[in-house]
Amino acid sequence: MENVENQEQGLHPATAGQTLLAARKSAGLSRADIATRTKVAERHIIAIEEDRFEDLAARTYAVGFSRAYARALGLDEKHIAELVRVQLNEHGAERPAPQPSFEPGDPARVPSLRLAWVATGAIVLAIGLIVYFWSNFFSPEGELPSLLADDEASEAAPSAQPTTQVAQPSSVPTGPVVLTSGAERIWLKVTDAQGNQLFQKELAQGETYTVPNDGAGAQLRTARPDALKITVGGREIPQISDKPETVSGVSLAGADLLARAGVAAPAGQAAPAAGSSAQSAAPTPTPSPKPTSASLATPLVQPGVSEAPAPRTGVSVAPTARATRQAPATSPSAGASPRASASARSTPATAPTRSAAPATQGAPATPAPTPDAQAPDTQD
Repeated sequence: MENVENQEQGLHPATAGQTLLAARKSAGLSRADIATRTKVAERHIIAIEEDRFEDLAARTYAVGFSRAYARALGLDEKHIAELVRVQLNEHGAERPAPQPSFEPGDPARVPSLRLAWVATGAIVLAIGLIVYFWSNFFSPEGELPSLLADDEASEAAPSAQPTTQVAQPSSVPTGPVVLTSGAERIWLKVTDAQGNQLFQKELAQGETYTVPNDGAGAQLRTARPDALKITVGGREIPQISDKPETVSGVSLAGADLLARAGVAAPAGQAAPAAGSSAQSAAPTPTPSPKPTSASLATPLVQPGVSEAPAPRTGVSVAPTARATRQAPATSPSAGASPRASASARSTPATAPTRSAAPATQGAPATPAPTPDAQAPDTQD
């Protein structure tokens, strides 16, 4: 009987799994013992003993686990590995590498169009919030209304005073502008008139920052105006705001800060009113007296000229040409000829006699002609 079994085994040699199983039982070991020695899972030991190499991950694992099994029992590793390869080739037990398969999704699990729109809107809203916070806290762009708008508008209103004030200089030295933190952490940002960043930092409590150029053209942006102390030339300025809020575009010029505090910036004294100075400087005109009729009729007499004595012939000589221009001309008598009048006017200047004194006030001074004064007619 044993001979028959040996002959059948010769005709049909034992497989790798049968050989390993028989050797384990002969050694009196269990599958757990083999798993412990080989560091191979017990389920793989069972698959090898039952020649189910296709249950292993791949051809390499089947050959490697079998060699380790044979080594633990003291069998020929190469022979067992060869038997495993033969069995894999004969039965095509090598399992092909798994190929990824794609199956159509369940239509019931596909999100609806409304849900897709909601998700898209949520994404857009999140992006908008990120851009908003970034632009408000880190970007120099974007200006909020200045808290000094009302003060500047009131200062720009025309003055009702009648006097003319001297124009103040555009930039008046007011002293250094110093920002001091009054809280543990105060974020602030200072930019120039063109929006370029000059300073940005979180100030610790008590830390200070001096604005360059006495704050000329500088603007402040902060989220804690209630805890920020500002001084101009050592003079403390009232707080920009009494509550924590984001303010922007606050002018840090010394003159603006002093104007906000109600203190006039140092400048030259204004000149007095133009109208009042002109009135005080101009002399008061004195009206000239009106000439009277007597003054108009009185002939002008040059000082230092004595009167010549009147001739003894008893003929009154006509007044000189100078006296004639000052006093009204005497009307010639009816008996006098024109030639005689002409000769009388061309007579050399002779001082008037005392009888030719000016008449009383209100009457023209006219010398009384006498018959003897008439010149006889002469022939040419």
